[in-house]
Amino acid sequence: MVTFVATPIGNLGDITLRALDALKEADVVFCEDTRHSLRLLNHFGIKKPLASCHKFNELAAAEKLAALAAEGKNVAVVTDAGTPVISDPGNLLVNVLRERGIPYTLAPGACAFVAALVLSGFPADVFAFLGFLRGKKSEKLSFLREYAAFGGTLAFYSAPQDVDADVALLYEAFGDREACAVREITKVHEEAAHFRLGEGLGGEKRGEYVLLVRGAQKRENPLNLLSEREHIAHYVAAGMSEKEALKAAAKDRGVSKSALYKFTLHTDEE
Repeated sequence: MVTFVATPIGNLGDITLRALDALKEADVVFCEDTRHSLRLLNHFGIKKPLASCHKFNELAAAEKLAALAAEGKNVAVVTDAGTPVISDPGNLLVNVLRERGIPYTLAPGACAFVAALVLSGFPADVFAFLGFLRGKKSEKLSFLREYAAFGGTLAFYSAPQDVDADVALLYEAFGDREACAVREITKVHEEAAHFRLGEGLGGEKRGEYVLLVRGAQKRENPLNLLSEREHIAHYVAAGMSEKEALKAAAKDRGVSKSALYKFTLHTDEE
């Protein structure tokens, strides 16, 4: 069995009992950085053979992992922090295992963008996680503009040396929206700083960031700024019958047709 194991993103107390069991039962642990993972395993008194699996050797690591799993070995997969695959190596491994019919599972746990979404207070019923912004500036802007009309919260990862440039790109793509920069999640100096994209994020940039941006707001239909009678008259002038115009105006304004009926009466009263 192969188990993808979520590890703490800061506070080691966030390790789960199931994660510890998976690591203890593993015959080998595949790690994004063996030195980093060795410190984690040593903290919990776990001694296991480690194998490297990072973005530069993931294909070769997948072949090795699949061979071990096919032999009946228990294999654990971890990244430096958080849940494997989420902006970390592991997706290629999952697909190789799936294609070869090798069983695998996840021991869930910490995930930085989920924690940041909660800490931001932004709407979490609809959201999109877009990871790190990659490529040239023009490529990043083209990518971001695809989400300019998205109404849910947008979540991004950003390194401290990139955060100012990333915020500037978000402003260029989305305009001046409310945003929140979350860092040091689960650590002593955990912070969720709210700001406007147009103002930029102040302060010294330290630690990995999760940037949250409020979704696009529904634009007011300009016809709703007209009086009720003018609204109906607009549609009549466009060629609709009075009955059709009444129905269209009611839909625009989110009211019943009966609420607007009096404005179709031909009187001089408003």
